[in-house]
Amino acid sequence: MNSAAASWRTRYGSFLLGLLVAAGLAACTTQPPMAVTVAQEASAPAPALGSASATASMAAPRAAKAESTLGTQWGEGRESATKVVQASRLTPDHARAVAQMRYSDEDSIRRALGRAADRQTNVLLVDGDVEWMVSSGSGPALPIFSTRGGSNYQVAGRSGERYELVYHNRSTRYYEVVATVDGLDVLSGKPGSVKNDGYLLRPGERLVIDGFRKNDREVAAFRFSAKGRAYANNTPAGDARNVGVIGTALFEVRLDERDPDLPPRRRAPEVEPRDPRAFPADPGPFAPAPQYRR
Repeated sequence: MNSAAASWRTRYGSFLLGLLVAAGLAACTTQPPMAVTVAQEASAPAPALGSASATASMAAPRAAKAESTLGTQWGEGRESATKVVQASRLTPDHARAVAQMRYSDEDSIRRALGRAADRQTNVLLVDGDVEWMVSSGSGPALPIFSTRGGSNYQVAGRSGERYELVYHNRSTRYYEVVATVDGLDVLSGKPGSVKNDGYLLRPGERLVIDGFRKNDREVAAFRFSAKGRAYANNTPAGDARNVGVIGTALFEVRLDERDPDLPPRRRAPEVEPRDPRAFPADPGPFAPAPQYRR
């Protein structure tokens, strides 16, 4: 990680007596980005997130999948400033969700899945608390294909296209997002693991991760590329077997300090109980997204 992040590790590491997992650096479109410093209990080493071993340990019944024709290149620099907030994982040894998407070109995916393919725009994590999608650099969601009733997600990309990982928290909880691309942690560029640093995802927040972090002010954009040009194939920490997979782990966290970027909560007005009604009002032509409460 960059020198600034390294200094955070040293400072907070001594404060937490060696039980610290250092800050993940947040990138967000709606508020000033926050890093999350997460305290955890020591435990046995975890398999790498998004790696071949992690995939095997989480394996579901075998399903059709497209062999990836793409990798992710270390792209152009993009501005993305960060800062740190301290937090603790509520269940350090147990992620609330671990998921992955394979990616390839759309033709290869359709040939592999055939008529069994369902097309969707996002994946729901933690019983719908968090929506996860992959968007193109221009904004629209990239299509995600899966077999009916399954979780074998495969996202369609095109060589040269820039993409972003987008998370929308529909709950009142705070989450830490640990993400990998091609088996490499998006913060450090080292092999991915659920023990690694994460990004803070606040209640109601839309979080965008748009590249491998170069320092506390900049990322290298994610760009689909030929597999030979993939970052994981051109760095000592990479493994060619993991090219073509994106991983996500979510941990619920508790802030160890007041969130400086959120106003104090106001008490909700009391509502008198009443019998349910089928047509209480006309809120508009479309259904609003939920906000899950504890």
